Amino acid sequence: MSAAPDLALAVGTTAACAALGVSRATVYRRRRPRPTPAPRPRPARALAAGERRAVLAQLHSPRFVDQAPAEVYATLLDEGHYRCSLRTMYRLLAGAHEVRERRNQLRHVAPTPELLATRPNEVWSWDITKLLGPAKWTYYYLYVILDLFSRYVVGWLVAHHESAALAELLIAATCEKQEIVPGQLTVHADRGSAMTSKPVALLLADLGITRTHSRPHVSNDNPFSEAQFKTLKYRPDFPERFTSQAAARAFCHPFFTWYNTEHRHTGLGLLTPAMVHFGQAALVRAQRGAVLAAAYAAHPERFVHQPPEPPALPTAVWINAPSPAGARPGVHPRLEGATTPSPSRVEPLRGPRIDSDEGGRYLATPQKPGFTACGGVAATQARQ
Repeated sequence: MSAAPDLALAVGTTAACAALGVSRATVYRRRRPRPTPAPRPRPARALAAGERRAVLAQLHSPRFVDQAPAEVYATLLDEGHYRCSLRTMYRLLAGAHEVRERRNQLRHVAPTPELLATRPNEVWSWDITKLLGPAKWTYYYLYVILDLFSRYVVGWLVAHHESAALAELLIAATCEKQEIVPGQLTVHADRGSAMTSKPVALLLADLGITRTHSRPHVSNDNPFSEAQFKTLKYRPDFPERFTSQAAARAFCHPFFTWYNTEHRHTGLGLLTPAMVHFGQAALVRAQRGAVLAAAYAAHPERFVHQPPEPPALPTAVWINAPSPAGARPGVHPRLEGATTPSPSRVEPLRGPRIDSDEGGRYLATPQKPGFTACGGVAATQARQ
């Protein structure tokens, strides 16, 4: 830039700017620097220097040193004295750097939840959404508990109202049916009244379950539950309103069966939640690999770059993955060595069955021998 004026004298400003790759507007602007602004004139009604010192001395006096300017202003007026306006007092104190927050306030910043799941039943996410009822301002409340790693809906419940007692029953029944042991699970939720209630907190403490919550006024700290609700409400057959609580349950039964056993997730390598949750992922991927290998052997010319492979299996799922200093780019140290469910645990898939539990009577999930998936709490408990 410094060479542009000298070169412009020889070849012209346009040619010099083009040769140096600089803007002509910048050259012209530097030729004519901005003039120094004139000092602001002192208003004729401003206080004189002696008057300003007198006001500050009055504010600093032992009588008023711990009083707010409004108190000082009103007290002087009651005594028949007027020094200046209340705003001028604040302006003089600000000029002397004596205006600040008097209270010793602490700024409470909620910690960012950092949750990592490398296997099923390690982290659950749960939330409650409203379903429109038959009339305006009437709703049914759908409670859903989602496994973070597999996206498998481990429990759900439809109720007339949002209740900490119902949430407590649902979580307790789900943990029992998923055979959760103390110290195994973390349950994440937002800061709704049912999620932060004392009964739910005491239940989780009794079961040895860690609980975490979203930050206040942060909408994306519970993304998996919100995404699941979007899948529910964007289904083509999702009704505009439900005529009754029984109708809401009748819709949710087949939906969650489809979601768990038929819905292929791109985040799960196009596997269903049931495949990942019950250890079928490696076996299904191997079968897909065999099909793709046969297709490649039959027509290798159709695959230009390399033989086709099925989508990779998930190894870890997180909410707000941390990035500590010194970690390899793109890899969190806790994620190294994360493994997928072992193929040795694969059990044969079983077909649909009817469960007597509320919110889960229609289940079509892979079952291990002697294992019952959770769909909620008993109907008699839900009505209490």
